Amino acid sequence: MTGPAYVIPDADIGERLAARVGGKALALARMARAGIAVPSFVAVTTDAYAAYLDETGLRVRILFELERKDFTEMRWEELWDAALRIRNLFLTTPLPEELRAALAHSLAAHFAEVATVVRSSAPGEDSAGASFAGLHESYVNVRGVDAILEHVKLVWASLWSDAALLYRRELGLDPRRSVMAVVVQEIVAGERSGVAFSCHPDDDRRALVEAVHGLNQGLVDGVVEPDRWTLDRRDGAVLEHHQAERREMMSAAADGVRLVPLSGERRDVAPLAADEVPLVYGLARRAEGHFEAPQDVEWTLRRDELYALQSRPITTLAGAAGDGRAAYLSLTRSFDSLQGLRRRIEDEDIPALVAAADRLAGTPLGSLDDAGLRAAMQERKFAHDRGVDTYVAEFIPFAHGARLFGSAYNDVLHPEDPYEFTDLLTATPMLSLRRNAALARVAACLRDGDHAAAERALSEYLAEFGDVGGVGGGGGEQAADVRSREEVLGVARRLAARPVGRAPVRPDPAERAQRFIEAYPEAERERAAELLELGRASWRLRDDDNLYLGRLERLLTEALDEAGRRGLDVDEDLRPRAVTLPSPLGVVPPDVGQAGQVGQAGQAAPAGPPSADPAGVRRQARQIVGQPAGPGLAVGIAHVVAGRDDLAAFADGEILVCDAIAPEMTYIVPLAAGIVERRGGMLIHGAIIAREYGLPCVTGVPLATELIRTGDRLTVDGYLGIVVIG
Repeated sequence: MTGPAYVIPDADIGERLAARVGGKALALARMARAGIAVPSFVAVTTDAYAAYLDETGLRVRILFELERKDFTEMRWEELWDAALRIRNLFLTTPLPEELRAALAHSLAAHFAEVATVVRSSAPGEDSAGASFAGLHESYVNVRGVDAILEHVKLVWASLWSDAALLYRRELGLDPRRSVMAVVVQEIVAGERSGVAFSCHPDDDRRALVEAVHGLNQGLVDGVVEPDRWTLDRRDGAVLEHHQAERREMMSAAADGVRLVPLSGERRDVAPLAADEVPLVYGLARRAEGHFEAPQDVEWTLRRDELYALQSRPITTLAGAAGDGRAAYLSLTRSFDSLQGLRRRIEDEDIPALVAAADRLAGTPLGSLDDAGLRAAMQERKFAHDRGVDTYVAEFIPFAHGARLFGSAYNDVLHPEDPYEFTDLLTATPMLSLRRNAALARVAACLRDGDHAAAERALSEYLAEFGDVGGVGGGGGEQAADVRSREEVLGVARRLAARPVGRAPVRPDPAERAQRFIEAYPEAERERAAELLELGRASWRLRDDDNLYLGRLERLLTEALDEAGRRGLDVDEDLRPRAVTLPSPLGVVPPDVGQAGQVGQAGQAAPAGPPSADPAGVRRQARQIVGQPAGPGLAVGIAHVVAGRDDLAAFADGEILVCDAIAPEMTYIVPLAAGIVERRGGMLIHGAIIAREYGLPCVTGVPLATELIRTGDRLTVDGYLGIVVIG
């Protein structure tokens, strides 16, 4: 097939090509024919996308990633991970030579010396029944044919983003039949930009115009607040003007775009003058008349000439208030948004959680009468509820910082291992590692036979951590807890008896960090370093957050237990509130999933827990598939841990199998040879701690604690995400 079939210029795009060029390209071509000013563009067709998948074998590899687990049972962490792995397939798989030559020839004819915007244009995108706004990638200020081709691949990869997969699922579309076209458009670097809604999304009697200084990317990404005008839809009269706090704007940089401060003069001036607002609204009404449906039009003004950059029908997030998708998508934040969130978490939220726990722990429950104990329960319940609210509203979204860094690392370095970026995040100071190091000091003293030193180290441990699952400000009742003391001592003895081995060999994180930062143009390196620090802070909090919240939960549980010992009635609403997130698919994922992976002799593994079998016979899955979360191979005996009481017998070299590694379980990880969890994702506590200790880890294994039994011999393949039983 020749080049022109892969790249079609704007003048040649018509309705008959809709399935090959996608909705965005077709809408731009129709506006241009209607006399609306549109920057020149070409469409890279779905034929090019299909040729790339078929000639490289990516089609089969993508299907493997999507079929690791039933899509409806994936947690949000697993969705992120699947999308990350698929994206990395596109990054590390070069264009076949003939396809590359055909695309390069056509693109060079149009954009050899021109800065461009590379946008998605999937068939069905921006249609009356579906709006994929913000779900597929767009890249601004891309220069040179080689860079354009790399960004075309990134747009193709965005077809498989977690957000896009969710939306297709909601619409009943089969992701396996999804294809992608791409618009490559000459950039119009306008001085003012925005979005105009010919019909207000919330009021069909009104219209809405939003505008910012600089490029539109700041508004689209949500990092620049727009000025907002509400208009009467009938005559375009301005009804209300909301003035933004104008501080920054998005501007073209040497490579991509950059958020820059606004000059003092521009801060005081609205992006649109009074006579320009009706002009922009008029553009939206023209588009509505042409497409015969209310439109959401992205626009820019360059030297007073108004351009339409794209137009799509106005749609709403169907059922967004209840289906969880909007809440899920809100977890994705921009770099600048995450920087602000980090400051709030580190300066306000964490100190508040620690202070509340310290204050509550300072009141011995045994000294209170029954009325005082009831008041203490109420106070502890209130503190825990506030902690849960903070966890959901701020700690969970901040986890996106690690993923944002990972995407940036993979984009510039194209590593074969999509999780190589975690080598720069491990060894970040974390509470669980500090606690384990204190426990290791007790073990070292026991190994040396210095029992006096071991007693001092144990007292120091209990004073700081309280028990094996505690963190910060233990002291008081926790330090005096006999069970906690014996548990800590028991674990320390097991660690002391373990042969002293060499620490896992790790790449030099400083060297890796330097390589990452130097992959950027010199002007962008400071921001790259900031992104790395953001990723490290996100990784650290993703592990620490459970410990901060866990301490508040233990304080509440202690009060409830004390009430139980006294025989007091306790209202159910005083019980600890579980951390719940809206499911992105509109249903709460079950506690156990479906197996359905290949079993012994090619048979399907049981789709449920082991059931009643003939006497002396046990049916067993042979191979189960999960998510690769910690590289390496491990062979050992399984030890299934359902709760704290199962930890006491955990032996050196066993494979830890659990529903999810809770904070109070972390102390046995140094004894483990590998980890298998039912919960899935790179950003769950177990996966993070496994990488810190260099352990093979597979997460997201359906029915892990039921298909696997204590005593089974396991092979854990953390590279492929496979667990072999027997």
